[in-house]
Amino acid sequence: MSMSYGERRESKNSKGIRSLNAQPRMTRVKNKAAAPVQITAEQILREALERQEAEPKPPKQKITDPEELADYRLRKRKSFEDAIRRQRQMMSTWIKYALWEESQRDFERARSIFERALDEDYRNPTLWIKYAEMEMRNKNINSARNLWDRAVTLLPRISQFWYKYAYMEQIMGNYPGARQIFERWMKWMPDEHAWGSFIKFELKLGEIERARQVFERFMACHPLVKSWLKYAKFEEKQGDVARTRSVYERAVQLLGEDANDEDLFISFAKFEERAKEFDRARVIYKYALDHIPKQNAQELYKTFTSFEKQFGDRNAIEDVIISKKRFQYEEQIKQNPRNYDVWFDYARLEEADGDIEKVREVYERAIANVPPGNEKRLWRRYLYLWINYALYEELETKDIDKAREVYKECVKLVPHKIFSFSKLWILYCNFEIRQKQLQSARLIYGNAIGLAPKDKIFNGYIQLETQLGNFDRCRKLYEKYLEWSPANCNAWSKFAQLENELGETERCRAIFEMAITQPLLDMPELLWKAYIDFEISDQEYDNVRELYKRLLERTKHVKVWISLAQFEKDIENVEGARQAYKDAFTSLKNTELKEERLMLVESWKEFETEQGDPVHIAEVTKMMPKKIIRRRSVKALDGSDAGLEEYYDYIFPDEQTSAPNLKILEMAHKWKKLKPNNDE
Repeated sequence: MSMSYGERRESKNSKGIRSLNAQPRMTRVKNKAAAPVQITAEQILREALERQEAEPKPPKQKITDPEELADYRLRKRKSFEDAIRRQRQMMSTWIKYALWEESQRDFERARSIFERALDEDYRNPTLWIKYAEMEMRNKNINSARNLWDRAVTLLPRISQFWYKYAYMEQIMGNYPGARQIFERWMKWMPDEHAWGSFIKFELKLGEIERARQVFERFMACHPLVKSWLKYAKFEEKQGDVARTRSVYERAVQLLGEDANDEDLFISFAKFEERAKEFDRARVIYKYALDHIPKQNAQELYKTFTSFEKQFGDRNAIEDVIISKKRFQYEEQIKQNPRNYDVWFDYARLEEADGDIEKVREVYERAIANVPPGNEKRLWRRYLYLWINYALYEELETKDIDKAREVYKECVKLVPHKIFSFSKLWILYCNFEIRQKQLQSARLIYGNAIGLAPKDKIFNGYIQLETQLGNFDRCRKLYEKYLEWSPANCNAWSKFAQLENELGETERCRAIFEMAITQPLLDMPELLWKAYIDFEISDQEYDNVRELYKRLLERTKHVKVWISLAQFEKDIENVEGARQAYKDAFTSLKNTELKEERLMLVESWKEFETEQGDPVHIAEVTKMMPKKIIRRRSVKALDGSDAGLEEYYDYIFPDEQTSAPNLKILEMAHKWKKLKPNNDE
């Protein structure tokens, strides 16, 4: 059926409209792996800046004709006036206008613009400063002086006006005028920086007495500690010791409670040190420590200690430090008597002081604060108080009976039926061993096993008997240990290791046999490994294979198969290793453990690569799976659908026939490659 020209055109237009309205098809990312060459955002920005083209500058305008200049000025003034008419409160426009008039050397117009701007907003400091700087820049000093005078009269609280006004007079050499400006400023009682500037001005002129008078007025205006310290530093710099001391004494008297500041007293005491008045400095330190709260005098204590180290005796230094810390610890104990960390620090302090009775008193007070509940976590720190007490009595005071009494009382106090501490029993036994009381140590271990048996207690007792060479006792202890904890693979392994070291091979093998027949074990893999290693060390390779066979009857884990193959390879039985890999592959073939199968094939391939047989290498290579990406649905915590996630799956060659979807996918890829470029 033919179509007219108009119909064809209308059809094309409708197609164009549909194509414009259609949403662009999103490009699907095929390769989501990281690019081999990574680039940071910083590098992208740097390259963009380097490649950025410079903005074209406006051409320079050269004016050579007076009429053209007048026309330029007229246009410029009109643009400024229009801008001001639109936004009269925009002070930056006024300033630009005035500075432009200054650049045209038309100062009357510039002054007129600044005055108009001040009529709009005379509280703008920038406006006054720009106005005055223009007059100063063009050496109109009287005009600038009048401006600064108007500014400080209208806005006396803006310090910048006073600074610039006084600085201008100093530059002009008008020092009396500058002093008069400072005097006018000080009547407004400005901040301490203004007073400091006045004092520096007088010192610059060498007027020491005038500077001292300014300091006196400064103290009356700002009676603060830092102000008095500046005054004292000034007097000390002049070399007048009496005046300096008088300043410090007046500060302490006039400030009252505000004088209880450690900085003031530290500065006062250090001044006396520099004046070689060490007794005065010591009195000042002690007075300060008596009047300033302890929590606010940390630096004062440090300085006093440093002073005593330089000019005092050792006893005075130690008394200062110990009394301070003792007071702190007592305050903390009053707040919480079961804060055992504070008791530890308190006991260490008294131990360093060397007074045995005080140390014992602190420890007795500490252990009297028994934890309120029968929870082990509450007793952990408390127990170390007893341990430290016993160690102090044994090692420092050499009082063995007192140490033994401490251990006994602690053992009685702990509720062993609810919980116990292996460390306590072991330390008690080690103490008796150091005193060469072997029988007492054995009794303590026996009581511990009877009241609260634990792994550490059994291991400590066995280690003791092993060092003494009593192997029959060790066997009995291991029997008790295994009766109490038959699932402990570590105990079985150590028992067998003991028999092996004694040369009892059959006993060792029998222990291992008993161990692996237990119905419940905590770490069976370690036990089987120890048994296999024992047979390998004994070169009983048939027993090793039998053990692997029995282990594989219980578990088909891939690591067991790989371990069997590695064993065959280590004894140079290549065919046996290859057969182990084949059996493993056959065993895992019908399972869903694809990652384990991949691990097995990779280990097998590595083995064949080491052997160097190309035929077997090719066979194993054919068994390698294909890695594909699949999707699966993800569920949120509340059971709702959370979308899809991608994961890796492996398709082995023997699964090709059972995966028709994969065949279809491969055919689709081949068809896509053969498809011509044009869409038709």
